[in-house]
Amino acid sequence: MKKALGIVLFGIVAIFALIYAFIYFVPYSEGVRSGELIKISHKGVISKTWEGEISQGISGAQIFQFSVLNRDEEVVEKLQEFQGQYVKLTYIERYATFFWLGDTQYFVTQVEKEASPHLKN
Repeated sequence: MKKALGIVLFGIVAIFALIYAFIYFVPYSEGVRSGELIKISHKGVISKTWEGEISQGISGAQIFQFSVLNRDEEVVEKLQEFQGQYVKLTYIERYATFFWLGDTQYFVTQVEKEASPHLKN
């Protein structure tokens, strides 16, 4: 009986590990988006995650929501520095996410300040 219980528990843990590895390491897509950085916040009750938004339109009709992994401290610092400015975000999209990784399936890996196309010099 103990051996059967051990095999079942091992099987459950192995399945969870495979699902986690697939979600974490296999990206669905990769891309770049630009817009005005309107929000970056550290939120959560059980697990704090970094969440942000950029506005991709003049009226704010198109909002792109994204997450940043806690280990990407340089990205978080740049996002805080560029708050309210036009930025270009490089991101990966995952099939799904877990609550301790972030709220969205889009994870920003790099951020650069960019000139706004709406302001002509």
